[in-house]
Amino acid sequence: MADIARDMHDIKQVKYRYLRALDSKHWDDFAQTLVEDVRGDYGPSLGNELHFTDRDALVDFMRTSLGPTIYTEHRVDHPEITFDGPDEASATWYLQDRVIAPEFNFMLIGAAFYHDRYRRTDEGWKISATSYDRTYDATMSLEGLNFNLKPGRALNI
Repeated sequence: MADIARDMHDIKQVKYRYLRALDSKHWDDFAQTLVEDVRGDYGPSLGNELHFTDRDALVDFMRTSLGPTIYTEHRVDHPEITFDGPDEASATWYLQDRVIAPEFNFMLIGAAFYHDRYRRTDEGWKISATSYDRTYDATMSLEGLNFNLKPGRALNI
């Protein structure tokens, strides 16, 4: 496989691992997709903008805010990956997501465009910056819908 094709494949893999680890709450795996000085800019969503400048703060926030009773689904596709030299890349991804919080009778669905930066490290490609711009958020109350949720065994809870 040509180097650029291999690098594109590896960048896709790290993004997919980031999302899988986030949704399954495997926080050590999630952390391993990020460089230590990662910059994270999430928002605004539901009125809050979130900014992080290091891996520990970003992972701790996700672990705390997406605890064992919050269920998430993140899907990305249509990657547009460009290289800014041999060890730097950027990508735009189309995101569709869902957040379910049964104890609050709440569900959010939405879409956005992720804007990521990647850095090649001794351990392979990692995310060095991530942010998104929402195209929409839609929220709903689960109250009165006879909504039932059964956690699956893929979750690390």
